[in-house]
Amino acid sequence: MHGLDTKRLFIASLKLSQQKYLQIFVLVVLIFLNFRYKTPLHSSEALVSSPQNRNQQSFVSKALNISGNAVVTIETQRKVFSSSENIFPPGILNDRYFERLFGLRGLQVPQSRIEKGQGSGFIFSEKGLVLTNAHVIEKTDQLIVGLSDGRRVLGNVVGQDSLTDLAVIKLKAQGPWPTAQLGDSDNLKVGDWAIAVGNPFGLENTVTLGIISNLNRDVAQLGISDKRIDLIQTDAAINPGNSGGPLLNSVGEVIGINTLVRSGPGAGLGFAIPINRARKIAQDLITSGRAKHPMIGVTLSSNIKQKSNFLSQTEDGAIIKYLMPNGPAEKGGLKVNDLIISINNEKISTPADVVQKINRNNLQSTLRIKILRDKIEFVKIVKPIDIYDLQL
Repeated sequence: MHGLDTKRLFIASLKLSQQKYLQIFVLVVLIFLNFRYKTPLHSSEALVSSPQNRNQQSFVSKALNISGNAVVTIETQRKVFSSSENIFPPGILNDRYFERLFGLRGLQVPQSRIEKGQGSGFIFSEKGLVLTNAHVIEKTDQLIVGLSDGRRVLGNVVGQDSLTDLAVIKLKAQGPWPTAQLGDSDNLKVGDWAIAVGNPFGLENTVTLGIISNLNRDVAQLGISDKRIDLIQTDAAINPGNSGGPLLNSVGEVIGINTLVRSGPGAGLGFAIPINRARKIAQDLITSGRAKHPMIGVTLSSNIKQKSNFLSQTEDGAIIKYLMPNGPAEKGGLKVNDLIISINNEKISTPADVVQKINRNNLQSTLRIKILRDKIEFVKIVKPIDIYDLQL
């Protein structure tokens, strides 16, 4: 019996040893296969060395491939008359006998110099039409447009509009021309990508990336009273020389025109004119050489509770603070302290809403303005006029 037990023990030990070696062998095979066929998921070296990843473009690069070639540099030149200089020796004109003899005092010859400036723009039509800011080409004697392929072409101003700070230039040469794709600024949302392209400080083809920080920013909130535009706010850097360049979305469509940057407190905020607004102004400039701006002749405030008769008012709106004498609003029956609550059955929340709806109105169409006066609702029919006709 003792010999039988020993034999059985030896056989059992042998089986255990075989199982142990088999397990080790299987483990080694699995480890080898893992290293042979499986790419480490968290290996940055493997990701970099991969040919596929080396050739992969970012969405910014793809966006620039769509509209980047249409971005241009606008160089301006104008003659400026500065401090003048006497044509006579110093002190001679102070002699009263000289003055009596010739009847002259302070005869001077003006000095002139050529002042140069630079901005950005983009070609938006195959006919060689360039969109930019009005302040870029203001009071310019000569325009030279530099293209991305190295060409330098003279340009003529088709029209400019100071109220929206927009201008259209026509290239004086034969194409073909690279053109930018125009998007739809009405579909923008806060948080969307924003790519600013331009030539800041004379550095061509500069690109900055950010997001849409806000929409419908009233230019009056920035302390600018001589413009009539609502702006796109972005944190994409817009520097001097970027003015007039395009603001692109993530697929390379133009959604705005870079126009200004906030300096001093709050620096780092850029602003752009929505492309839908710019498109309409550009068409007016091409067709008639000037833009059309419907207006009804009111000054508005959003501070509803400043008047006692609105203390219990919970509805949003815009209160009329001033009426232009004999203007469309006064002729239509509106009064100071009326609260505008809707236009053409669309709700009004702020004064910017009123301006926006008036801007979108055809000058041949009337506005149906619902107001609240002494807690009673009234509907007034007002026909806008062109602000430039009013100035005439």
